[in-house]
Amino acid sequence: MSTGSVQDIKMVIITGMSGAGKTVAIQSFEDLGYFCVDNLPPNLLPKFLELMKESGSKMNKVALVMDLRGREFFESLFQALDDMAEKTWINPQILFLDAKDATLVTRYKETRRSHPLATTGLPLEGIKNERELLEELKGRSQMIFDTSELKPRELREKILKQFAEDAEHTFSVNVLSFGFKYGVPIDADLVFDVRFLPNPHYIDHMRPKTGLEEEVSSYVLKWAETQKFLEKVLDLLTFMLPYYKREGKSQLVIAIGCTGGQHRSVTLAEHIAKHYKDDYQTHVSHRDIERRNRH
Repeated sequence: MSTGSVQDIKMVIITGMSGAGKTVAIQSFEDLGYFCVDNLPPNLLPKFLELMKESGSKMNKVALVMDLRGREFFESLFQALDDMAEKTWINPQILFLDAKDATLVTRYKETRRSHPLATTGLPLEGIKNERELLEELKGRSQMIFDTSELKPRELREKILKQFAEDAEHTFSVNVLSFGFKYGVPIDADLVFDVRFLPNPHYIDHMRPKTGLEEEVSSYVLKWAETQKFLEKVLDLLTFMLPYYKREGKSQLVIAIGCTGGQHRSVTLAEHIAKHYKDDYQTHVSHRDIERRNRH
């Protein structure tokens, strides 16, 4: 029986915090043409894969939602992942959905659901217990999406953009600017702190401007310490990026942070993204660029 049609099966395992958006995620993968299974027990995963291979199935894109079920869940899942790593005909990836504790508590209150790990009925207790249990699985994930500030439609768009067929075999570099005063992005793979650089905020006429404007970016880039930082960080990234790609990551999130996320981090994020745009699929975004004006 031929197995040629099941070569290079693309598998996405969707997991993460309860309430972080797994239902929206699995629906998004269905729209992308994935064969989707919700709540497949990990100990059935090897059998599921063998059935696909032996039947000559044409389902070469599979998305599985795996929810928290206790310590036995993780032991079975990690064993299945280790077994899959030795197979040449399947390419598994883990998509971990996360959100801030306060966001998850609000979502539980809105839906009036109880958290499966909340012995006292308080959502925050269950969330903290779940976060501890998921720590190792999060560390093994190739992709982490923070859904704290994403509406369901925005999460859907993010998934569709990341897993669209024409981008299926690409590696993307996402450069994100942010302000430390608003918190470090939890979905960042690498974080660089540029608060040591001269700050345009202290020049009155530059204060309301952003790093997207020529006057501000020229100011940030003119300093010797800025140029030295760029020289060193670009050398480091140029060395690291091919290895991240080889590891099988579909994207790398590089976060550049200054105090407010308006001037220095914006300028440097734009500069770094521009440097790599000819070699990688590159995206740049500025999380907090207008936040100061909204408060």
